[in-house]
Amino acid sequence: MPDARARLLVVLDADSTLIRNEVIELLADEAGRGDEVAAATEAAMRGEVDFATSLRSRVAALRGVPVSAFARVRSRIEPTPGVRELIAAVHARDGVVGVVSGGFHEILDHVAPDLGVDRWRANRLGEHDGVLDGTVTGEIVDATAKARTLSGWADDLGVPYGRTIAIGDGANDLEMMGVAALGLAFNAKPTVRTHADLVIGPVDLREVIPLLPR
Repeated sequence: MPDARARLLVVLDADSTLIRNEVIELLADEAGRGDEVAAATEAAMRGEVDFATSLRSRVAALRGVPVSAFARVRSRIEPTPGVRELIAAVHARDGVVGVVSGGFHEILDHVAPDLGVDRWRANRLGEHDGVLDGTVTGEIVDATAKARTLSGWADDLGVPYGRTIAIGDGANDLEMMGVAALGLAFNAKPTVRTHADLVIGPVDLREVIPLLPR
């Protein structure tokens, strides 16, 4: 579906929304630091710590993981139930599906097109001589970057803000949920459930389909 025909924009977070996994935890498993990173990720998603600071700290724990580990991580990715059906429903309404993530292009560049996602943005991991160097390269995709991305895509596509939907689970999704006409808490932490326009109970993205504007 050409972007020029877009009448609707739905933007999802990736980890625990588009997919059931937290990719940084899968990568941390490769370094033997999965539990440590999982605890830090949970705190960041609850909004207890600054996301960018937390991300840099967690990525530092990935130093030395071989780039070849990406293939193993990709094989463990589980799409969220109903994601393909939701994307098909958006496309049937001449809409565009975007994903903006605090995760990583190295995984999302493979997962997003397979699921039918039209646009995506994420962080990039630094590497040297075939191993991760424990850094994030370029601007970190944090809460503000997510909100700016949704706005930029809507403007670029000519989609009225009244026909935008944002779906997320963590505190770093709240700004983009506030920009969108409808902010949906999905598989979400308590603070997100409190501030969202609506809370989706079942972990099934088909629940969003009846909320799509015609």
